[in-house]
Parts: sequence; structure tokens; C-alpha cells
Amino acid sequence: MKYYSTNRSVPEVSLREAVTKGIANDRGLFMPGRIEKLPDSFFEKIQELSFREISFEVAKKFFGEDVPEDNLKELVYDTLTFDCPVIHIQDQIYALELYHGPTMAFKDVGGRFMARLLAYFLQGQQERVNVLVATSGDTGSAVANGFLGVPGIRVYVLYPKGLVSEIQEKQFTTLGQNITALEIDGTFDDCQRLVKSAFLDGELRSSLTLTSANSINVARFLPQAFYYFNAYARMRQKGVEDEIVVSVPSGNFGNLTAGLFAKKMGLPVRRFIAANNE
Repeated sequence: MKYYSTNRSVPEVSLREAVTKGIANDRGLFMPGRIEKLPDSFFEKIQELSFREISFEVAKKFFGEDVPEDNLKELVYDTLTFDCPVIHIQDQIYALELYHGPTMAFKDVGGRFMARLLAYFLQGQQERVNVLVATSGDTGSAVANGFLGVPGIRVYVLYPKGLVSEIQEKQFTTLGQNITALEIDGTFDDCQRLVKSAFLDGELRSSLTLTSANSINVARFLPQAFYYFNAYARMRQKGVEDEIVVSVPSGNFGNLTAGLFAKKMGLPVRRFIAANNE
């Protein structure tokens, strides 16, 4: 499948190039050229499938043309070594728990999948990829953990001094190996600005292969669609047949965007609520 830039002023690229570049030369974000719908038969029996099985079927629609089925299945199954269960709260309210991964962040799903996909594309090559990530906490820890020890990849985590929780700071500053943490005297926005300016630096990009592991990277946010399908399946198991309403705590809306992709693929969601700071 080809990936286009949202600014539409540069040629389409392959999945490999979209993942390794992170952001298009015209500053746009890469998006898949089409969104494949899943067949009705998939939804009729979805409650009988495991989280891994569901995610593999979804992954094939996104990445199946670029990654052989056996390899893709291995990537998905190796990513999802934990569950994302649905818990009943009260009345018609349920919670999708996304903190069962190694760093207790929902970004463990996307971060781990991206690390494995990038490593797959780099196997047998001399190319070294530098992953830049700005974080206010959970992105840095999830990405650092996902990429730890992956050959050919170095990760640089930029985080705001004094504005990250102690446990999350320790999660990405104590790993060593191929993970480097950079404390920035500023806010998260300053960290993000530094990362974006690096991507726009022609001299830097001509000498280094840079990519981002923030939700601007298609390999980071698209896999987050996995757990929306899993949520629906688990609701079906609980006897809930109605279309569901999903409220998503939001920052930069990458998580919500993955949900909208799931809906475009046929997931029976009535609507989404974007819950964010005033």
C-alpha cells in the first residue's frame, strides 16, 4: 500500500519509507492510501477471537501488502504479550483497561509494534535509524521500553525538566543501551518543537536517518486500532449487542484517530467523545 502526505505536495511512499521517515518532506503526516473494510463475517464471530487473533486480522488490512503474513503475525503476537480487558463499572458504563503493558501506558501497544516493524524493515541492513521522541511521560517510557536493545536503532527521548512523574522518568532514564534521555529546560511543547526542527533541518537529515515515535508515525498510531476492536469483542462476550459510544481521554488525538480508523473499517461505534483539557 502507498502512503500519502496530508499536505499532498510530495509523491506517495511505501510503508517502509513512511515508518523510517516518520514525517513527510512537506511537513505533512503519512496516511494509508485507502482504508480496507473488514467483512461482516469477522464481526459476527469476533467475540470468539482472542485479542491477538483480532489484532492480526486488523493488521493484515493495514500492513498485509507490505509484510508477509507469517512475519506480520509474529510482529503482532510478540507485541501483544498482555491483555486489554473491558471492565464493568456501573449501569451501561464500561472501561477499556490499557495499562497492562510493561510501562502501564496505552502507548505500549503502538510503541512495541512500531519497534518490531522498524526492526523487521532494517534486518540485514547497515542503516542506522535514530528515533526522536518528545514526551511528557508515558510516550517516552513506552517507546524506550519497546525499542530497548533493538539492533540498528538509537532512541533519543526529550522530556521537560521537573514536569514528568518520578516513576516515568526512571522508566526511560535508567535503561542505557540504545536509549538516551535528554532533559530539556522547558515544557513538553519545547521538546516537541526541538524534535520537529530536527526533522526540518536539511543538513541534519542528509547525514542521519531520523524518524519519530510520537503518534505522527503511522506505525505508532495505526496499531492502536487493535484495542478498539478488542473492546467491541469483549462487550459482545458480555451480551452487549448495541453500538457503543467511546469516550477517549485525549492529548494530541492520536489515540482517538486510531478509533476513527477502526470505525471506517466497519467497527460498530455510534460515536466518539474527545475528552480533553479546556
